[in-house]
Amino acid sequence: MSRTYRYRGRLSETTLPEILSTVHRFKVAGVIEAVYGSTTKRVYIRDGYAVHATSDDRADSLGDYLLRVGRISETAFEDISRLRRASEQRFGVLLVEREVMSPAEVQAAIRDHVEAIVWSLFYWQQGEVTFAIGELEDEEAVQIQVPLRQVILRGIRRAPDAKPLVSRLGRRDTVLEPSFRWEDLVEIGLDRDEYRMLMLVNARRSLYELCSAGPLPPAENAKLLYAFQVLHLVRRRAEATTTGPVRIRLSAAGGSRPG
Repeated sequence: MSRTYRYRGRLSETTLPEILSTVHRFKVAGVIEAVYGSTTKRVYIRDGYAVHATSDDRADSLGDYLLRVGRISETAFEDISRLRRASEQRFGVLLVEREVMSPAEVQAAIRDHVEAIVWSLFYWQQGEVTFAIGELEDEEAVQIQVPLRQVILRGIRRAPDAKPLVSRLGRRDTVLEPSFRWEDLVEIGLDRDEYRMLMLVNARRSLYELCSAGPLPPAENAKLLYAFQVLHLVRRRAEATTTGPVRIRLSAAGGSRPG
């Protein structure tokens, strides 16, 4: 792949969702490469879709993933791993040859595995990210077809900590207003709760009020609002005043509420 870079950034300065939103605007095929420590993960983009992902982290290997999610037994994992070291055949091919899984099951498992690598990047808050123009060269790679804006929304919802995201929304009485087109909602594929949350944004309610009134726990509502902002479905109302940052407090019952 030709390394013609169009974007470079640090996750400590710009969040992954915001980087992905920038990449989406390029509308060209390329690879997003994220490096943290000794680990490198890549997400391949084509026509506004995430089509493949790779990772050199051993924990992200297909075999480790299938064992971790309970799709194969530890015995099968050890047997296939031993055969792979001896033959250098792909793990998925050996699963079929040894009749551990059917070809259809392996294909579905690989798709899930590729998506899991994509979602795992949303746990990173440190690292270097680049976007380079080019095509996926591995013709045998199993490809997924997830719209990049869906990747952004689903990834934000999977993020383990809402606080860094909420801090980028504004302050507790920042007011958001709608800025979406109806066709955007179809492409992104909002579910019922996401749609209900979006419909609460009316250019009058503050962030505090929106986080409190939404259909999900406040921390989850805040994640959705941040996703909507990144996806340009909502924007800050220019004349809104501010008095203090939005904070998320954990309740004794394990839920969360804005403070």
